[in-house]
Amino acid sequence: MARPPKWRHVEFIPDITYFKPAGVPLRQLDEVVLTVEELEALRLKDLEGLEQEPCAERMNISRPTFIRIINSARTKVAEALVKGKAIRIEGGTYQFVRPLKCWDCGNEWSQPQDETSKECPNCHSTNWAPKRMQRGRCHGHNRQDIPD
Repeated sequence: MARPPKWRHVEFIPDITYFKPAGVPLRQLDEVVLTVEELEALRLKDLEGLEQEPCAERMNISRPTFIRIINSARTKVAEALVKGKAIRIEGGTYQFVRPLKCWDCGNEWSQPQDETSKECPNCHSTNWAPKRMQRGRCHGHNRQDIPD
C-alpha cells in the first residue's frame, strides 16, 4: 500500500491562475495543469535563486522529492511554450504557510496559515511578525525597500 503524500508547504498562492497564447481562442487550445506546489518549486528555485536543499526545506519535503517536483514543473512549462498550450494552475498536495521572523533573536520559521503563533519557538519572544517576501532584484540591488 502506498504511503499518503506529505503536505508540501507553499508560501505563495497566485492571483492569476491561467495563461494562454495570445490570439488563439480558448476552445482551440490544449492545456497543461501546473500544481500549486510545482509553481512554488519554480518560484523558489528559478525566481528566488535558492539551491535545492533550502528549497526542499522551505517546502517541508526531501531533496529528491523537490527534484521530481521541479522537473515536472519545468517539463510542463516547456511543453506549453513549445507546443502553444495554455497553462492552468490548480490543485496539488499543499498547505499554505506564512514565513515568520522574530525581531529579538532573528529566528525564522513557517507555520500553517490557520494556526496562530503566540511566541518565537527559539527564544519565546512575542516580538515577531510575518517576514516580508523578497520581491526581486534590479541590477544586483535588493528591491525590498520599494513600498507596496
